[in-house]
Amino acid sequence: MHVTTLSEPGAAGRGSPGTPAWAARHGGRATLAALLRASRTDTLATFAAFEQALPGLRVPPRTELNPPHWELGHIGWFQGWWTTRFPAWSQGPRAEPTLTRRPALRPDAEALYDSSAVPHATRWALPLPDVATTKAELARQLDATLALLADAPDDGDDTLYTFRLALLHEDMHHEAALYMAQGLGVPAADARWQPRPLPAPPAALRIQGEEIELGRDVSAPGFAFDNEFGRCRERVAPFTIDAQAVRWDEFLPFLEQGHGQARWWTEAGWAWRQQQGTARLQRLHAQARPGFAVTFISAHEAQAWCRWAGRRLPAEAEWVLAQRQAGAAFRWGDVWEWTASAFVPFEGFEPHLYRDYSAPWFDGRPVLKGASWLTQPRLAHPAYRNFFGASRCDIPAGLRSIAV
Repeated sequence: MHVTTLSEPGAAGRGSPGTPAWAARHGGRATLAALLRASRTDTLATFAAFEQALPGLRVPPRTELNPPHWELGHIGWFQGWWTTRFPAWSQGPRAEPTLTRRPALRPDAEALYDSSAVPHATRWALPLPDVATTKAELARQLDATLALLADAPDDGDDTLYTFRLALLHEDMHHEAALYMAQGLGVPAADARWQPRPLPAPPAALRIQGEEIELGRDVSAPGFAFDNEFGRCRERVAPFTIDAQAVRWDEFLPFLEQGHGQARWWTEAGWAWRQQQGTARLQRLHAQARPGFAVTFISAHEAQAWCRWAGRRLPAEAEWVLAQRQAGAAFRWGDVWEWTASAFVPFEGFEPHLYRDYSAPWFDGRPVLKGASWLTQPRLAHPAYRNFFGASRCDIPAGLRSIAV
């Protein structure tokens, strides 16, 4: 029996050699230094948009938001915590994470910026340094990080692990800043962060059933997040799947014909829908763009649309198998895509040194696959497993569906 694995030629798609994702996960010291600089340039450009649009950088204290000023300081803190301040920075993902750190640029750094220790609701009242000081510390930290990287003994995966982690962490926060900006009405002037229209739906893709193996071995080269490791072997039956994300054209009729009817929702989804009230429908109509992928919808809404349309969400294994079998015919990267699979560890999972990245979130929330128009291209990798609560509708997430 043939078993498809991600290491097969052509299976990785955007994660293949020569792609931005490959450079981030496999590039050497010189490549990584250039990417760290580029990431910082984008971070500062997006922060400047907040400065221009929001007097005093004030944002409402909501659970899905963070103060932009705090975000900026946190990015620098995280980079230093795992590189210049971490004595075991060159020992790879299984280094002991609790080692005493070298001094920070400021004595209160942990009290201000450690996201694992600073409660979210308190971040609006923290005694942050002024913006000019925060930017100066951010620049000093990047200079120190690049100096340490330049002195690294080799381009080995263990040696470069924490630098790659810091890079992709900053890229994640950049995407979060972009969708936070969109929710607050802060314009993104850079054409890279504009959504792309989709063509009329092409023919659906017929995917052959086979046994598929998710996960990767610890001996595989390059960087990967801890939740990508381990093994998960599944037998997948044949199925037919959309070649691209569902467009607003297909979703809008559901707003009038099904969004307010309990029969299309799960029990948890209907409870969420009732809590949202009519304001949710108004928001969906306001953000709808025919010809573009549906986005900023919750997993509850994705599931309800599927029931209404006589479809279903793909499981994670089905999404991955379709991407591997169909190749370029399987268009992805327009929106994050909700799946029917819970975010669970693969067999043999072991947390990496950043303990809070995956393990605290194995609580039943869904996996999202793909990437969005706001994702840095180097973060978009077919093995990447994103994860958010099913009620989140502030992220650039949509869906594709499978015939029932």
